[in-house]
Amino acid sequence: MARRAVVVCLAVACLCCPAAAGEAPPLQRASSEPFFHARSRQADYAGPGRRTPAPEDVEEVRIGYFGPNDPSHPDGGDMWRAAKLAVDEANQRGGYRGKPYRLVAGWSDNPWGTGVARLTRMVYDDKVWAIVGGIDGPSTHLAEQVVAKARLTLVGPASTDKTVNLANVPWMFSMVPGDHLQAPVLAAAVAARVGKGKFLLVSADDHDPHLFAVELGRCFAERKLVPRYHFEHRRGAADLGELAARVVGADVQAVVAVAGARDSARLVAALREAGFRGTIFGGPAMGRHAFAQAAQAAAEGVVFPLLFDSQAAPRQFVATFQDRFGRSPDYAAAHAYDAVRLLIDAMDKAGLNRARIRDAVRELSPWSGVSAEVKWDSLGGNARAVGLGTIRDGRPASLAESEDASAGLPQDQWGTAMGKEAASGRSPR
Repeated sequence: MARRAVVVCLAVACLCCPAAAGEAPPLQRASSEPFFHARSRQADYAGPGRRTPAPEDVEEVRIGYFGPNDPSHPDGGDMWRAAKLAVDEANQRGGYRGKPYRLVAGWSDNPWGTGVARLTRMVYDDKVWAIVGGIDGPSTHLAEQVVAKARLTLVGPASTDKTVNLANVPWMFSMVPGDHLQAPVLAAAVAARVGKGKFLLVSADDHDPHLFAVELGRCFAERKLVPRYHFEHRRGAADLGELAARVVGADVQAVVAVAGARDSARLVAALREAGFRGTIFGGPAMGRHAFAQAAQAAAEGVVFPLLFDSQAAPRQFVATFQDRFGRSPDYAAAHAYDAVRLLIDAMDKAGLNRARIRDAVRELSPWSGVSAEVKWDSLGGNARAVGLGTIRDGRPASLAESEDASAGLPQDQWGTAMGKEAASGRSPR
């Protein structure tokens, strides 16, 4: 007890007497800069597995597919068709050293419930060599958590959520350029169209549109653009007439509508029906087939980040997809097709070894696909530049090549706005 009392007294004396404890250094002001810049480091895998020999008893090479395998599914049907097409073509060329490739699908419209169980069975029971999936940001995040523990390559064909790659999982690759590459291009277009005029932002409250709206808000702030209002609506809202009336009453030159494909279609149709004649900008979902199909004539002239230009894509792919499925592929279908092809090329190069397949996916960059070039950044995201698109005659088309000025801005100014953003290489976050 006496010894403890002495220790306590000495501690108190040190705290109370600067001469005994020494002068404390002045408090340092906390830095506002982040202490770790994820994009300055390359996510890599330094663990075991590369020396594991390929199994000799393989009768087929299985590729996992985390998405609906129902061609009629409203969000993932065309993606499944495109992925299956890529496998069929690979098998027609002889498969993997004479053995056929096979897609093993696992999905649930409640991916965080039964979907994750099916994904886990795909990894450990079906013993797939890599996975393509999911069909949006949330499902891709879920798949990423599984492959990080299983040490299995995941190639995402549809997610634009940059945080998927910021998780620093070396097994994760994203085919579609992220929101941080799309938003600056769209913000530049809004600035070129509106100038000092008035515009407003409307966004849905679900995951992907919300994140795109946040990224777009940062780009607006950099350009000192301030929307007059920001309206947010629920995903899947059936009646957007009241919201459209409020937009028309706000007396603005342009509207930026960020939502999923069908929500964007309903909003654009409601705006045009309410009498809005200004420019409508939107998120990448306006490039989906479901948007043009649902919005019909109201979709003509909208402006959005173009992730796939069917006019510039290889004609054989577009024609084959059109002949087999009765419509042109959209950007999600094109990237799903490329995701499968990229994995097949990696397996051909690396053999049946999970770690070496991951290495090969990384090393194949830059890689040319039907969607465009795939060029990995340090975190496994596709760093290719993004242009602007519009809907012309019911289909997505490059705005730079569009002959009509449906967005209300001369074509050369659109090209200037796009070119400056592409040349700047701004992908800060």
